[in-house]
Amino acid sequence: MIIEHMEVEILLVEDNMDDADLTIRSLKKNHITNNLYHVKNGAEALDFLFAKGKYLSRSKETRPKLILLDLKMPKLNGIEVLEKIKSNPDTKTIPVVILTSSEEDPDIKRCYELGANSYVTKPVEFEGFFKAVKDLGFYWMLLNKTIT
Repeated sequence: MIIEHMEVEILLVEDNMDDADLTIRSLKKNHITNNLYHVKNGAEALDFLFAKGKYLSRSKETRPKLILLDLKMPKLNGIEVLEKIKSNPDTKTIPVVILTSSEEDPDIKRCYELGANSYVTKPVEFEGFFKAVKDLGFYWMLLNKTIT
């Protein structure tokens, strides 16, 4: 996929391929986004956002409209990624929705302290997961107003 000139609406940061596939299928099936890009770990997410590494030719000015971020990932975890996103003036206004299996109070508290826009626990069953992603996409991509 050529990403250098593509406008990405949603950046999905998810290391679990089953969860990533379900998320992508739900958003596409419900016509919520055409331009979704998936990265598999926190380090790759930051490279994408800040146009580094294999994304060096990508324009930093073309930011996603929404980031769906898992917490439990290799290399850099979601909390570390969230901290970098929300502490940088170029990316801090991008809405970040934590989409994770963690229901731990310290994780929830820390994410909101760092500026997460929403924290959603992934439902275990297929239909619940599919509906949760559809509802998230509908709200953040169609109803919510963002800075352009």
